[in-house]
Amino acid sequence: MNATRHLLIIYHSQTGHTRMMARAVQRGARRVAEVETRLKMALRADLDDLLWAHGLLLGTPENFGYMSGALKNFLDRTYYPAQGLISGLPYAVFISAGNDGTGALTSIERIARGYPLKLVCDPIIAKGESTAEVLQRCAELGETMASGVAWGIF
Repeated sequence: MNATRHLLIIYHSQTGHTRMMARAVQRGARRVAEVETRLKMALRADLDDLLWAHGLLLGTPENFGYMSGALKNFLDRTYYPAQGLISGLPYAVFISAGNDGTGALTSIERIARGYPLKLVCDPIIAKGESTAEVLQRCAELGETMASGVAWGIF
């Protein structure tokens, strides 16, 4: 491995639960020295961030059984300009859910197929509060994604 690899974490949070999850994902990813990690709020992330990435983690609260409007906005803004430039980019998802999170997950997966992105890890759906167990799973997700990106597994 000569070149540094890049992992992008995009998230939106209103109550702070998804932010806690995103920071745990970032902590885990930073355990892999060969990967540079960038944590961005969805409304501040852009096409340049997406093109920089060798792996992508998407975090959202569940809003009305859907992903957050801010994450949808990011995906909308980057979809057409990214066409043909990021095909097969590995990604994973973490969701802070008040219900079951399946609507948010389904909507992300549907859009990801259109890019097309490659789902490489099981999603984390945290129902209710962000417990220590959930945050540990998020850290493990970040480390797994970073390791996979670093070693070209994904």
